[in-house]
Amino acid sequence: MVTLQLRQLDVPLGQRLLIHDLDWSEFEAILTELGEKRSCRIAYSDGTLEIRMPLPKHERQKSILGDIVKILLEELAIDCECFGSTTFKLKEMNFGIEPDECFYIQNHATMIGKDRLDLLVDPPPDLAIEVDVTSTTQITAYTRLGVPELWVYDGTGLKIYLLQSGEYQESAVSPTFPHLPILEWVSEVLAQSQAIGRSPALRSLRQRIRTFQGSKP
Repeated sequence: MVTLQLRQLDVPLGQRLLIHDLDWSEFEAILTELGEKRSCRIAYSDGTLEIRMPLPKHERQKSILGDIVKILLEELAIDCECFGSTTFKLKEMNFGIEPDECFYIQNHATMIGKDRLDLLVDPPPDLAIEVDVTSTTQITAYTRLGVPELWVYDGTGLKIYLLQSGEYQESAVSPTFPHLPILEWVSEVLAQSQAIGRSPALRSLRQRIRTFQGSKP
């Protein structure tokens, strides 16, 4: 058997590496070797580890999607705690996942000031964002984590998934923002960010939200 160290492996941008037949202790050891200051993302489920190396386009899109959620929450005066790409893992359920972005909204008060997570006690994020989910490993990990609302952007459009009876079902409406045309707005903002830039696109979104709120009876 040939033993390789992670520093000997090179995952090109936009590609992913799958490592099979890893037990939990090996997964933990790899996380330690990778360290916290890294550009790759991981997903682990049932002995399979996926290491992804995102493209700059991916990072730009996930950042804008995260900004959209933050602006919506701010303009609607909804409190939240943002946990970014925190590693969520639980040995008892044999999974680990790092969202592109995630938010505690309904459970925000529980997470104020938390620097460490214990998923045996702490709730999962209320909303997670993933750009271009490429494998069932990621979806399985989110299902086991129990994230009630998952936004997935595949490069062409946003899909909203709601966890129902242990499985994700696609929805046209976000329960976090039930009265807003989220799919339409996200598509418009991402298109505008390509045409006129990120900041003008997000400023336009703020104005759209305020106009929408002002038009409500």
